[in-house]
Amino acid sequence: MQLNFSSCVILFMQRKFLTNLLLFIGLNLLIKPFWIFGIDRSVQNTVGENAYGIYFALFNFTLLFNMLLDFGITSLNNRNVARTSDFLHENFSRMFALRIILGFFYIVCVLIAGWFARYYVHFELLFFLIINQILAGFILFLRSNVSGLLLFKTDSFLSVIDRLIMIICCSMLLWGGVTKSPFQIEWFVYVQTFAYLATIFIALPIVLSHTRLKTPFVDYTYFKNILKQSLPFALLALFTGLHNRIDAVFLERLLGDNGANQAGIYASAFRLLDAAMIIAYLFSVLLLPMFSNMIAKKEPIVHLLKTAFSLIFIYGTVVATASFFYSYPLMNLLYHNHVEQSSEVFAVLMLSIAPLSATYIFGSLLTAKGELKKLIIIALFAIVINTGLNLLLIFKWQAVGSAVAGLCAQLFIITAEIILAVRLFKIKVPKTYCFKLIGFIILAVFAGKISLNLPFVWHKQFLLMLLFLGLASIALEWRQVNYLIMKIKENKNN
Repeated sequence: MQLNFSSCVILFMQRKFLTNLLLFIGLNLLIKPFWIFGIDRSVQNTVGENAYGIYFALFNFTLLFNMLLDFGITSLNNRNVARTSDFLHENFSRMFALRIILGFFYIVCVLIAGWFARYYVHFELLFFLIINQILAGFILFLRSNVSGLLLFKTDSFLSVIDRLIMIICCSMLLWGGVTKSPFQIEWFVYVQTFAYLATIFIALPIVLSHTRLKTPFVDYTYFKNILKQSLPFALLALFTGLHNRIDAVFLERLLGDNGANQAGIYASAFRLLDAAMIIAYLFSVLLLPMFSNMIAKKEPIVHLLKTAFSLIFIYGTVVATASFFYSYPLMNLLYHNHVEQSSEVFAVLMLSIAPLSATYIFGSLLTAKGELKKLIIIALFAIVINTGLNLLLIFKWQAVGSAVAGLCAQLFIITAEIILAVRLFKIKVPKTYCFKLIGFIILAVFAGKISLNLPFVWHKQFLLMLLFLGLASIALEWRQVNYLIMKIKENKNN
């Protein structure tokens, strides 16, 4: 009887975990792509490349300093709340106070940096984007408490509620006929501010229902200990953000009168890369605790690593190939202006999805191993490569030059991380496995070229190529999918 009861409990936990996982993935795949393609894209088409390019550069500029705002305490808080039931009661007020202090520090630093970057001509827009980053960071902090309390369904809805509010408000402003004036980029930023505030008003009572908010108080010893623990994570986030987000700032600042236009063109291609990376991000959310658990128990990680890498490599290869061969029709379908140049940027930029996706796998593994110092060094070299190549290529090739610089930086990162992981975990890579991956790349390129010669309109050619590569992927890696599902269940049970 006891055995049957235990089996029922395990089955219930598996079902609960998979239900929550599917809910989280489903909501994100439903809401966020619609936000990216339905709203964000429409805003750019409405306001034009120049106005959106300025917004995109300022947005990325505020992201460069996000480490000062969070300092890694969100991840630290999530882990501590999950591990210790009393952590939320004892530390929420002090964490709240620390967030406020870091918020003021962030405002001062970004405004000073913005002054030196001559962004004072766009002060209002910059200021609201700074406020939005603070509000978004506070939402992540509140969600770290919710997920730490194992309220996964609640956290799933909180992860998309801000985007849902933005979709509703922007849809009314874009297509609802509620205003006689043409849509302004400033409205886009104000809607984000409103959505973030509304989400906080929803999330804060949920957290307070599980604790009580004492008057936020300053405890310098506590702050010092927290910041010391989170410093490596903060530095890694800073350097990763720099080499991922600095391209748009370079374009807008270095190319003079044409800078905003080039930043807008770059944004039109980057938007699709950002959407495609949702899958890789969800992989990392799953893999980090799984790798951590296996390393702590001294279990071999090779099989899980191979499975995750194989799946994400195939995904990245298919997306990169499809984007490269069909760059012009895809961009022509989505945008109104500068299609020729934006398609060139898109073709190059999307080649980086394979190495970028793979870094989520190996980055999660090396983070779980505690190799943050080495990851920071890799990120520093990536910044040097990205900055150097931008300065060499940006004046000649403009947005395409930034895309090439980003691709080279990502190739360096994944190469360095693979070499490091192979050495640390003494992984032996069979030649047959390498040939298998190379063979799939050749197959994808062959399928892309053949599809262009089929006697159909482009979207039918595109879908047939995806269908063929999808079936080939399933045939190639079906066992790997089953293994990953098995490990997810094991990790939940543990």
